[in-house]
Amino acid sequence: MTAPLIAFIDDDPAIGEAIANFFAAYDYEAAVFNDAETFLASTAIDRADCIITDVRLGGMSGLDLLDRLRARPACPPVIVITAFPQDAIRNRALSAGATAFFLKPLPMDELLASVMQALAKGFGGTQ
Repeated sequence: MTAPLIAFIDDDPAIGEAIANFFAAYDYEAAVFNDAETFLASTAIDRADCIITDVRLGGMSGLDLLDRLRARPACPPVIVITAFPQDAIRNRALSAGATAFFLKPLPMDELLASVMQALAKGFGGTQ
């Protein structure tokens, strides 16, 4: 059985590396991307079991990425993260179908629990 693939999109390489190491310690595979466009062009878009995206990215925003993913026939769970605590962003993410919303610095135990819960539920076109 292969490890679940967590796709992580954030324009901060240090956070990406830390996330990859964190999930590897729990036997998950992490694919890290610096922007939404690179992720969308990768094979990980069809292989990801869960996606974690920052809101503010260079180019397409994490919320625009969420909208694009939710329009696909099968969308894995998407967790949205941000360093900017604004209710409007949180509300938009959750109403667009995000599984969870977290503020940076990331509460890693809660993030892991959220990923595990999302993976247990599986995914489909509209959750």
